[in-house]
Amino acid sequence: MEKITSFTVNHDKLEKGMYISRIDGDCITYDIRMKKPNGGDYLTNGALHTFEHLFATYARNSAFSDSVIYVGPMGCRTGFYFIVRDKMSHEEVLSLVRESFVFIADFDDVIPGSTRIECGNYLEHDLPGARKVASDMLIVLKDWNRDKMVYEV
Repeated sequence: MEKITSFTVNHDKLEKGMYISRIDGDCITYDIRMKKPNGGDYLTNGALHTFEHLFATYARNSAFSDSVIYVGPMGCRTGFYFIVRDKMSHEEVLSLVRESFVFIADFDDVIPGSTRIECGNYLEHDLPGARKVASDMLIVLKDWNRDKMVYEV
């Protein structure tokens, strides 16, 4: 079998940030790396789960909701994939990600979709953990721009 694109990225060189992972037709996949790969510090399941609920809710209720295809965690627990239609510029996507992270960092309410009926693992949430991750990433992405969205070779 052919190696999938994400396995061709040198994870030893990958740092926290936001990268253009791939472009497939009119879909762009962004790699939002929240933890240093193989660094020993990973997103906890509860924080990752809560982050997913809040990030997806915010992005899918934004002015760009028609362009949002997918918000989901990486199995390695170092970040999220964010897939959008190419109707959005890279700068608009970065802005939406920052806005989403501000929303998460400041969120202090009932987690959307967190009841037994709405969620398949409703007991495993960690709002303080999700807020901490969002706050950390806002610092990382503060001066991020299109030029930094390319993986280091």
